[in-house]
Amino acid sequence: MTTYLVDYENVKGDGLNGINNLTDKDKVHIFYSENADRLTFGLHKRLNEASCKIYYQRVEVGRKNALDFQLVSYLGYLLGKEEKEEYAIVTTDNGYTSVVQFWQKKTYKVLIVSDLTKKNSKEVQGDMLNKVLKYVTDKEDAEIIAEYILKYKTKQGFNNALAKKYGTTKGGKLYNSVKPLLQDKKGK
Repeated sequence: MTTYLVDYENVKGDGLNGINNLTDKDKVHIFYSENADRLTFGLHKRLNEASCKIYYQRVEVGRKNALDFQLVSYLGYLLGKEEKEEYAIVTTDNGYTSVVQFWQKKTYKVLIVSDLTKKNSKEVQGDMLNKVLKYVTDKEDAEIIAEYILKYKTKQGFNNALAKKYGTTKGGKLYNSVKPLLQDKKGK
């Protein structure tokens, strides 16, 4: 049994990958704010079909890292109630590292993952690099493209980053070569 605390501002829908593999013993607390409060119909459907218990935690923002502080406070509250469980903060934000290390030193099972499959950010980057290498043969270019695919949430943002790095001609060619990997991104 794992309790997940999702930094939805940080990971958006990608952080909920693997939700269909969770059991009715797992719990998912989705921390969201006015800055990130939208779901696609596909994600809504997956949430409704999931076996796990889902809790929505709307947080107040207005200051830097407001969601992060509220998520961490809630983690401490949960640890005080049920310390035997495993807890996973779902984020790609390295700012949580010190909190996780603090609790691990006190022998609590707390970890940082990128999504509900419990992959960490290095594993996610490695998976994406392997996907990109199927379309781009130059490893250095593939590493940059994989980083950009994970970093930018829209096709336009990804395309702009490629154009800035490689120029419009090479950037356009690289964009077209990895287009199959961009299907889940917003935009045309």
